[in-house]
Amino acid sequence: MKHLFTLVLAVVLTLPQLTLAQDLDEILDNYFENTGGRAQWEALEGIKMTAKINQMGMEIPLEIIQLKSGKQMTVINFQGQQIKQGVFDGQVLWSINMMTQKAEKSDQETTDNIKREMGDFPDPFLNYQAKGYTAELLGTEEIDGAECYKIKLTKKPLIVDGQEVDNVSFYYFDMDNFVPIAVQSEIKAGPAKGQMSEVKMSDYQEVSGYYFPFSMIQGLKGQEGQAITFDQIEVNPQVDEAEFVFPEDAGTN
Repeated sequence: MKHLFTLVLAVVLTLPQLTLAQDLDEILDNYFENTGGRAQWEALEGIKMTAKINQMGMEIPLEIIQLKSGKQMTVINFQGQQIKQGVFDGQVLWSINMMTQKAEKSDQETTDNIKREMGDFPDPFLNYQAKGYTAELLGTEEIDGAECYKIKLTKKPLIVDGQEVDNVSFYYFDMDNFVPIAVQSEIKAGPAKGQMSEVKMSDYQEVSGYYFPFSMIQGLKGQEGQAITFDQIEVNPQVDEAEFVFPEDAGTN
C-alpha cells in the first residue's frame, strides 16, 4: 500500500508539469499558425524593415536587414548620410563611428555574443529545442491591460567580462491572439546593468502571408521608451552581400 501511495503521489505531482508542457506547445503552435505557419517561417530567408524613430523632435528614417545566414545591419539616414550600425557579415561585427564617420570593428566579446545568437532568425522559438534553448510556461500576467501567457526562454549563455552569464528573456503572449506583445530581459553590462529592458510590440499586420508587429517601444521596464514605427516590411529581399563587408581601408578599435 505504501508503494502504491508513493506511485500515485508521483503521478499527481507530475501532472501539472505535463499540463504546462502541453500548454506551452499549444501556445507556440498557435503563435506560428496565427502568424504564417511553421513551414513558411522555416522557409523565410530574410527581412528588410523600413522604419522611423523620433529623436529629440527629429524624425530619423532607418532600415533594418536580417538574413537567415546571420548577416544583419541597421542603416540610419541622417542629414543626407547613410550611417551603418551593427553590421555583421557572419564573422565580423562593425559600425560607422558617428563622430569620425569611419568604420570600426566591435570588440571580440560583443562579436562572439552576436555569433551565439545567429540561429535566432526568424524567431528564437522556432525549433528552439534543436538550438539548445529551453522554454518554460510560468503562468499568466497582465501587460497594459491584456492578459498574457508568460514564457521564460533560456538561450545560450552570453559572455560578459570573459565570463558566461545566463541569457534569459521573458515573453508575454497575448491570450487572445497568441502573439508576443512584450519581451523583458535583464541588462548584463553597461550603465544600466541589472535593470530590466523591455520591448513592447503592437499593430500586427500581414505581409506576404506573415504577420509582423509594425510598432515597437524599446526602453527600460517601467520607464518611457523609444517608439519605432515600421512603414514597410519586405520578406526575402535582394541584398548585395558586399553591403555587409567591412571596408578594407578602415581601421579597427
